[in-house]
Amino acid sequence: MQQHPAPETVTWDESGTEVSAAWLSASGRPAPKRVVTVDDRLTANRAIGLASQGTAMLWQGDFHGAKQILSAIGRRLAKQTRGPGRSGKTGASGKRSSEPATTADEFYRIRQARAQRSRILSLILIPLDLADASAATIPLARAPRVDAAIPFAYGEAPAGGQDRAVVSLQEVVGVLSAHQWYVNGVDVPSLGAKIHPHYGTFMPTRHEYVDLVAAAPLPALDRAFDIGTGTGVLAAVLAKRGVRRVVGTDLHERAVLCATDNFERLGITDVAEALVCDMFPEGRASLIVCNPPWLPGSAATSLDAAIYDPGSQMLLKFLAGLPDHLAEGGEGWLIISDLAELLGLRTREMLLDAISRAGLVVVDRLDTAPTHGRAADSGDLLHAARSREVTSLWRLKVA
Repeated sequence: MQQHPAPETVTWDESGTEVSAAWLSASGRPAPKRVVTVDDRLTANRAIGLASQGTAMLWQGDFHGAKQILSAIGRRLAKQTRGPGRSGKTGASGKRSSEPATTADEFYRIRQARAQRSRILSLILIPLDLADASAATIPLARAPRVDAAIPFAYGEAPAGGQDRAVVSLQEVVGVLSAHQWYVNGVDVPSLGAKIHPHYGTFMPTRHEYVDLVAAAPLPALDRAFDIGTGTGVLAAVLAKRGVRRVVGTDLHERAVLCATDNFERLGITDVAEALVCDMFPEGRASLIVCNPPWLPGSAATSLDAAIYDPGSQMLLKFLAGLPDHLAEGGEGWLIISDLAELLGLRTREMLLDAISRAGLVVVDRLDTAPTHGRAADSGDLLHAARSREVTSLWRLKVA
């Protein structure tokens, strides 16, 4: 498991005595400066008021009570996030128009509201007892077991040897869910097997982009690179299709450990390997695949990096570097959604221009419609764009 540097410390007052504990955050959130103790008497309104002032609340009541207040806060903030004018215009009849009205400005408004909501929810804290390094516990009534989930997300000895820690309840709920995904695995139909995502790696629950890689005609079978490999799912699909050597790369050690774990589970370590690397490994390959984050935008936390690509940097770097790493006659496969275009965050012309400036030509483009639930959810704030989204595999060659 991944080791972490010495954690920050949070301090609060308990009956006139100053108490402190290590601060844990797998998403990289800074330790709160002000902490007060609360219990089941806390109301959602009071919690939102304290959080809006930057005050974190350390829960000392029943664990289920903490989850209930978290849900109550989330519901109240979600209503504020929706606000007027969501994803369409209302006509004189009072009915919502079918005209898509999701713009870049609207997207940024929604994202800002969601970030504020997440920040407020993150300020409900719970304690962790780490006295037994092999069996972390939450010292609250009716708390779930977390002895396996804590090292899964935070590594061994995450508090640097300290006996006590404090963590966001919102994050712990996510950690417990992610740990179950890891234990149970995610079925990947194109692979005919399961992928086990580690905490902080993007889960392959959207199968359409994996299906594209499973169906596109291979230019050769000698060697392939998977740039930004994540869980290693695309590298595994290529190995299953008969590519004799697949190298996956990722900037994040968590992802490389995850991909390596999955290669071992699938029994393909003689074919596939994962390396910590900025984009391309040494040498050339007949096929180079990249599924970059689909939306331009800042990544506020480490978990956002799987969704947002600041300034489309990874996309542009992949395209620019392809000619120097493709073998003669080889292909680069760019797997990307047009959601950014539908939201007004990037244009098709910008993508085509980047391909041309890199000295590449489009050989073919394979398209598919998303099948995930949010694409059909009319209640989703971005439904106007998601309902029209197309995921594409662009087959590129050196001009």
